[in-house]
Amino acid sequence: MDIQHLQYFVAVATQGNFTKAAQQLYVTQPTISKMVKSIEEELGVTLFDRSGKQVKLTDAGKILLGQAQNIIKSFENLSSELDDLVELKTGSIQIGLPPMTGSRFFPRVIQEFHKQYPRITVHLFEDGAKKIESDVGNGILDLGVVVLPTKNDIFHTFSFVKEQLMLLTHPTNPLSKREVALLKDLEHEDFILFRKDFALHDRIITECVRTGFQPHIIYESSQWDFISEMVAANLGIALLPETVCRHLDQNRVSIIPLKDPVIPWELGIIWRKDRYLSFAAREWLRFTKEFMERERNQYKA
Repeated sequence: MDIQHLQYFVAVATQGNFTKAAQQLYVTQPTISKMVKSIEEELGVTLFDRSGKQVKLTDAGKILLGQAQNIIKSFENLSSELDDLVELKTGSIQIGLPPMTGSRFFPRVIQEFHKQYPRITVHLFEDGAKKIESDVGNGILDLGVVVLPTKNDIFHTFSFVKEQLMLLTHPTNPLSKREVALLKDLEHEDFILFRKDFALHDRIITECVRTGFQPHIIYESSQWDFISEMVAANLGIALLPETVCRHLDQNRVSIIPLKDPVIPWELGIIWRKDRYLSFAAREWLRFTKEFMERERNQYKA
């Protein structure tokens, strides 16, 4: 017995006639009679009293009618909800965003996505890139924004920004007068870094050690604006991406290009290669790629 059998049975029960039920369903009367007979044989009961001109439900038929109508309604609701999901009328997405990147790159993307898909819920989780990478890997998040490179054997990636880190100093710091600064020039400076769960924390320390010194870290924070304020208060130096630096008050902090080595800062969206990605998540990814591509082209123009 399947949903079609039940639909045929309900049509006969509501019409009280095999011929009318067949006409309603656009099938032949023998077809519908055969369907109903097969249900009776499967259940081992008689569903209709066929002795008169109008067929009437037996006691067993009345019980089946109530259940069949509920099953058909549930099936229709299921089909409707699946259609909504496939047609992106509904759904939810779990996305991880580092605080520094979320406020700079994604408000307009999310705003435009919501306009087009108002019934898709986007859950945003702010955390450091290392924690986000772990949560995407563990299946807690569908997608996440991280600092690249990442584990290419585990994740698909979409890179959307490539920049480099800039040096931030107080205007009274002698380094502020230079056109460029070398990383080795920062050996005796006090560093203000992002917390350990941020990818830039390890990236900066690794480059300093590779250059020949261990950076002296005096403060750690999860907020780029707080870091820049501490530099403005002459508490130390910081290394921040170009995007962030463009929004700083250069009367309060000095921004100097860093060289030898240049420390790259590349951001990308990641998702697992071996896990199912929902319709909504796939559409958000496609929408975001196209949106950022348009933004890049407008910026170049």
